[in-house]
Amino acid sequence: MTLDLNTPKDRRQAYRDLTWGDHGFLRARFANHHDIGGGMSRENQPSPKRIAQLAKDGIKTIINLRGESPKGFYLLEVEACKAHGIKLINHRMYSRDTHSVEAIKGARDLFERIEYPAMMHCKSGADRTGIMGVLYRHFKMGDSIEEAVEQLSLKYLHVRQGKTGMLDFFFNDYIAYNKHTPIEFIDWVETVYDQADVKARFMAQWSGNPITELILRRE
Repeated sequence: MTLDLNTPKDRRQAYRDLTWGDHGFLRARFANHHDIGGGMSRENQPSPKRIAQLAKDGIKTIINLRGESPKGFYLLEVEACKAHGIKLINHRMYSRDTHSVEAIKGARDLFERIEYPAMMHCKSGADRTGIMGVLYRHFKMGDSIEEAVEQLSLKYLHVRQGKTGMLDFFFNDYIAYNKHTPIEFIDWVETVYDQADVKARFMAQWSGNPITELILRRE
């Protein structure tokens, strides 16, 4: 059932979902905000109050990497973006899976067509914003993948020892291939990269991490 924010009961439920169900209380004083460069920043799930501040700061576009949702956190984000004149774009990414060629090329194309300054977010601002941060620095800013993988680090709360390490494994697979067979990243993605194979090889060597998989339960 979709919440109706025009009713007091559903609006209260939406805020309960944002605050408790989506762990918004942990983000109340910590946005995990970082400037990537070139007019792009990254952070965790913004509240309506945070979106109002982003609008004051001049943000024109917000990229939601969590995808559409019937939950309160998303409905409140849609409402706040509309109220403050910010363009909200949904581009779903994953923190514990490999991505399709289409998703990677879609991210590249997205960076070319949005209005800046922009901000992109997932739930914690650590993993999905991490892979997108790498792609942004490479496709939009021209950095090598070797340089751009800095976006996936503990500085941003990314923990590679869990299944979230699949994101690092993907880029490291390209880096290793490029060392002995020089190739542009996008060419590797289109002609060499095998999504299922990369995931299978990662899972074969992964031993599990209770911190990210059982305690944090991050998306």
